[in-house]
Amino acid sequence: MNKIIVTLILACSTISVVAKTEDLTTWRNVFTDPQLGILIETAMEHNADLLTANLNVEQADAGLRMARLATLPSVAAGVEGSLSKTKGAATTKTYNVPLTLQWEVDLSGRLRREKRAALANYWSMAETERAVRLQLIASVATHYYTLVMMDEQLRVTRQSMNNARQTVEVMEAMKEVGMQNEAAVSQARAAYLNVAASEKSLLQQIKTTENALMVLIGVKYDSISRNRWESTDVCIADTTSYPIERLANRPDVKAAEYALKSQMEQVNVARAAFYPQLTISASAGWTNNVGEIVNPGQILLNAIGSLVQPLFNKGKNRANLRIAKAQQEQALVAFNQSLLVAGSELSDALSACQLSRDRLSIRKQEADEAEQAYEVSKTIMQNSSNTYLEVLTAQSALIQSRLNIISDWLDNIQGKINLFKALGGDIR
Repeated sequence: MNKIIVTLILACSTISVVAKTEDLTTWRNVFTDPQLGILIETAMEHNADLLTANLNVEQADAGLRMARLATLPSVAAGVEGSLSKTKGAATTKTYNVPLTLQWEVDLSGRLRREKRAALANYWSMAETERAVRLQLIASVATHYYTLVMMDEQLRVTRQSMNNARQTVEVMEAMKEVGMQNEAAVSQARAAYLNVAASEKSLLQQIKTTENALMVLIGVKYDSISRNRWESTDVCIADTTSYPIERLANRPDVKAAEYALKSQMEQVNVARAAFYPQLTISASAGWTNNVGEIVNPGQILLNAIGSLVQPLFNKGKNRANLRIAKAQQEQALVAFNQSLLVAGSELSDALSACQLSRDRLSIRKQEADEAEQAYEVSKTIMQNSSNTYLEVLTAQSALIQSRLNIISDWLDNIQGKINLFKALGGDIR
């Protein structure tokens, strides 16, 4: 039953070379940040995985050309000559200039099925290359927006450092007039040092992420230029429902589909080995080796036809058929799994976009409340003898709420990137 379903799916698929088109410009409509666009273009030229995938496509193309030429006759030309001499006799000179032709008549359809299998394998490699390209675009975008997020976190952290430094100065001044004690001043200094340590950690994370991005794009830069988080976005509709048919455009699904078709043809090739094989051989040329010395030589014509029926091949043909069937079942499992993964990734991406957007709205309200609480606590402390604990608590809550906003923004961006990837890169 599964085989029938797969056959129907493959029958409805667009496997023709003419109908096969690929739009490699759609990512520009999604990732409109010019700095990111430069990085993606550079990665497409220098990324090692993509270059390897391109070479795999070239190998598959060579295999397809070989399979197509297998149905044509093979022609070979050669030259043979010899000299012989016996005692008391003249030297004998003989030569052959043969032109041989050999052609296998495709009675069982083996060559035709091998060509179909090679064609499906070629498109499988082409779709795999497109999948690598899509993954590369998504990975470069993820690293880029992670750096944008870290830049904003660093800005917030340095602003918090400045506020903490001012608070220390205020606390020292209040101590001089007897409004605060040494414990409160030490708490303020500890809070400042904690934020200062966070700055160093962020700087290290930024450097590590930049190095990872350089390895990904295959080019070394002194620094990677990027925009502020308010000036960049991923332009893709994340509030609509996409039909399940859109998954058919994913390169990993199409690659699995073509791989399955290739294995189905390989089963037919293995079956064809049980049928007779008809080979026609012919040769023509010139020779003087026809029983007498003739110079110039005479024309030599020869034609042979052979029909071979395999009877006993040590079980090799049956074993090959079993192997081909098992590989077909594996390809079927891989195809079904690719459909499940595609559906799951699309659902996860849409959910991540919607929930992170809602969470971001709540975080902004939280940050506004935290900032108001921080300002009120500072005013109360400056006009009373309350301890610094309330100010410290309010300051920590404000810093954390601001960092959460940036983190939720990245979650929303990452959801859009995953949605772009889940749709196979085609947002039309």
